[in-house]
Amino acid sequence: MTLDEQVHTRRTVVIAGAGAVAAAAALAACTTDAKDDASPAANPAPDGRPAAKVLAKTTDVPVGGGVILGDTVVTQPSAGTFVGLSSICTHAGCKVVRVSGGTIDCACHGSKFGLDGSVANGPAAGPLAPKSIRVEGDSIIAG
Repeated sequence: MTLDEQVHTRRTVVIAGAGAVAAAAALAACTTDAKDDASPAANPAPDGRPAAKVLAKTTDVPVGGGVILGDTVVTQPSAGTFVGLSSICTHAGCKVVRVSGGTIDCACHGSKFGLDGSVANGPAAGPLAPKSIRVEGDSIIAG
C-alpha cells in the first residue's frame, strides 16, 4: 500500500466517523422527551394549578423523628404535627445527614437542630430555614 492509499484510508475513516457523529446528533435533536410531558408539573390539577409534589406518606415520618427527602427535612415533633425544613445547614451550607435521637444532624461540623429547626448544638448560629409543606389525607405535600 502506498502512502497516498494510507492517507486516503485514514481520511475515509475520519470522514465516516464524523458522519456517524453528525447522524447521531441529528437523531437526538429530532426526538421528543416524552417524560417531560408526563411530569406532575406538566399535568395540572383539575382546577388548573400545577399538580402537587408528594414528598412522603405521613406513616413514613416517625413521631419524635423525621426524614430527609432531597432538599427538605420533614419532622413530626408530636403526633399529627409535621414540620418542613431546609436540609441545608446554616453553618457552612452542608446538607444534614440524619434525623436521630430527636435532632437533625449535620456531619460537617457537628451542628444539631431540634425537630422544629432550632439550633440544639453549634457551631450553627441560625435555625434551619422553614419549607412549606401541608398534609392532604395520608400524604405530605411540598408547598
